[in-house]
Amino acid sequence: MNKLQSHDVTVLTEMDLIVGIDEAGRGCLAGPVTAGACAVRKEFFKNSEVLKRSSAINDSKQLSAEARAEQFSIIEELQAEGWLDFAVAEASVELIAERNILGATRWAMQVAVETLAKHAAGAWALPIESVDGPLFKAAVPSAVCLLVDGRPLKPFPYAHTALVKGDGRSLVIAMASIAAKVSRDATMQGLDAAYPGYNFAKHKGYGTAAHRAALKTLGPCPAHRELFLRKVLA
Repeated sequence: MNKLQSHDVTVLTEMDLIVGIDEAGRGCLAGPVTAGACAVRKEFFKNSEVLKRSSAINDSKQLSAEARAEQFSIIEELQAEGWLDFAVAEASVELIAERNILGATRWAMQVAVETLAKHAAGAWALPIESVDGPLFKAAVPSAVCLLVDGRPLKPFPYAHTALVKGDGRSLVIAMASIAAKVSRDATMQGLDAAYPGYNFAKHKGYGTAAHRAALKTLGPCPAHRELFLRKVLA
């Protein structure tokens, strides 16, 4: 059992279910910010075959695109077999402009968690407590731990635990990170086709030298975050 798995096993000694939450694309100049939420139960860590298959999963930022795709395939297989579940949500460029990047990130994380909670009316229904009461009133809210990568989310409607550099410390956060990153990369592939010349498929909207040069030559497109471009285009 590696350190990511061991962390979550420790958390699950007092919980029935653990949900990892992470984002991708918060620091980009273009495209949405994407959140992933992944849930596992104690049974996940009691199966040696499942542990072996998930042992290679790591922080998405430490992986190549090819390795992320391979590990995402493992996550999808484990989901299909009922060992875990995950959901992804995107906050658009328009929502980022409306709520700022932190507000949009929190919104995407909330939607990902709520989507995950509603995936199944039975085994994967998450008894998480909100300011308006539990999403599933028949369940026990204290049986679920929400783990968020980074600092505490303020405001956020669900009780959670923040874990700095959590994508390198918790398996469920790492899996949420991979799901968010792979989903967002697919979105950026689509934006590359819609807005040729910026090479979104390569840099995924991050502020690389090539991306900044394209901005100065072509100007921004609708996929760009206007507030993020002030220094670039000054």
